[in-house]
Order: sequence, then structure tokens, then C-alpha cells
Amino acid sequence: MTRLADHLSIGQVAERSGVPHTALRFYEEKGLIGSERSAGNQRRYSRSVLRRIAFIRAAQRVGLSLEDISSALETLPVDHAPTKADWARLSRDWQHELDARIDALQRLRDRLTGCVGCGCLSLRSCALYNNDDELARFGPGASKLRPAVEGGI
Repeated sequence: MTRLADHLSIGQVAERSGVPHTALRFYEEKGLIGSERSAGNQRRYSRSVLRRIAFIRAAQRVGLSLEDISSALETLPVDHAPTKADWARLSRDWQHELDARIDALQRLRDRLTGCVGCGCLSLRSCALYNNDDELARFGPGASKLRPAVEGGI
């Protein structure tokens, strides 16, 4: 066991990372971060957890799932901060997925002036794309959204 006096309390980690206590407990429950327990059964985190949390938050911001984040974190050391080589490897691993997401978002952005189903985003052109509410047969929601994002309409 490491010296817990050198570790951070959950309050210190929350303050330093900007992440609420509840989220830290959730991350720990999901195995994304770890802690040790003091003699008084309080959580104590190594300082390297701050980098893991920053990584989790950045990955969430770009839309990666907790499952993807967890898989990536499993490849990183838990007893010390990841190295530059560790981060470079993760970046390479996610490059394709992030590029695909960017492409999908750009296609969606470029189509927002047209109809994306009904939830129509363009009342002026809706009659051109959805005469007599033809898309109703596909059920509720934006029936043209998926094709627009996945490859274009």
C-alpha cells in the first residue's frame, strides 16, 4: 500500500478536477478511476487520477461512450501518470472513430437547411421533400436524419 498521506481526498479531487463528488463516485463504480481507503474508510486518490479524470471529461466532450473510455483506460497505468507515448497511442487508436464522427457531423450541418424527416428543420422546403406527409409511414422522429448522417441524402 502506498502512503495515503500523499494522496488526495475526494473533496480535493473534486475541487482540482472540477468534477462533482457524485461523478467521481460514479467513475469509481464504473472502474474508470480507483482509490484506496484510509484507516477511517475515506477514499484517497493518487495525484495521477487527475489526469485520468481530465482524459475522461475530454473523451466525453467529443462524444465517446463510457465503454470506449473504459476500454482505453484499461490500457493505461493505474499507479502513475500515463506517458506521452501512452497518450499518443490512444490518439492513434481513436483517430478513425473521431474522423468518422466529424464527417457525420459535417454532413448533418450541410443538410440542416433541408428537411431531416418530420421534425422538419426547414418549413419552406418541407413541401418539396415531404409532400402530403409521406414520411409519416416511417413512424415518429426524423426519418431522414440517419441517412443524412451516415452517407447523405
